[in-house]
Amino acid sequence: MFHFLSKKPYLKDMIPANHVDIHSHLLPGIDDGAKTMEDTFSLVNDLQQMGIEQFITTPHIMKNVWENTREGIEIKLATSIKNLEDGGQSVRMRAAAEYLIDATFIKLFQNAPLLTLKENYVLVEMSYLNPPIQLYDIIFELQVAGYRPVLAHPERYSFYHFKLHEYERLKNAGCLFQLDLLSTVGYYGINVAKVSEELLKKGLINFVGTDVHHQNHINAFSRRMLFSPLPQFTEAIRNNQLFRI
Repeated sequence: MFHFLSKKPYLKDMIPANHVDIHSHLLPGIDDGAKTMEDTFSLVNDLQQMGIEQFITTPHIMKNVWENTREGIEIKLATSIKNLEDGGQSVRMRAAAEYLIDATFIKLFQNAPLLTLKENYVLVEMSYLNPPIQLYDIIFELQVAGYRPVLAHPERYSFYHFKLHEYERLKNAGCLFQLDLLSTVGYYGINVAKVSEELLKKGLINFVGTDVHHQNHINAFSRRMLFSPLPQFTEAIRNNQLFRI
């Protein structure tokens, strides 16, 4: 429950100096994130100033929208790191992907290895309009294929906001949850912030991500959180160290 009379911390002050970010869109011209290399320079610099030491950037892979491939992402990553280093900017960055769970996803992971956050941890998302009809079948098949699904920003799926039991069902089905940090400051709306707090209180959040796409996201890290930091929030931030290399 929000208590607006007490001052909450600025979100940027909650990020530790050795943080590992596992969700961002920093590679230029590859999805709806950074558009140019100049954008990448700026976003990386700003995130480093906030304390982020390592990046796992996660371009969208979405049929008929962002049809990125493993090879294309890896080439873009290598080029971007070289450009950053040539510009005097040291960065520790790897690439995974944010995969849309849809009717084509099973065929994708059954035919070729996925780009993972680390080992078998794979970042997935759903449509914001409605969950896929075969959601639980897909989650099951993904695990049969050897992957551990990390569901991006569960708090932003409004179709679950009045069905909180569905979050527990997803957890029981094997999903890990990654909270978008900007959800805690109301960037995506007050209801998303409330659900974020509720999921944290229930101990359902495993990891966090910046999900940074552009400068407006960076600016929002200077806002205050809408609820006091819970021990579960601090723990989720700390859990990102699992992905350190």
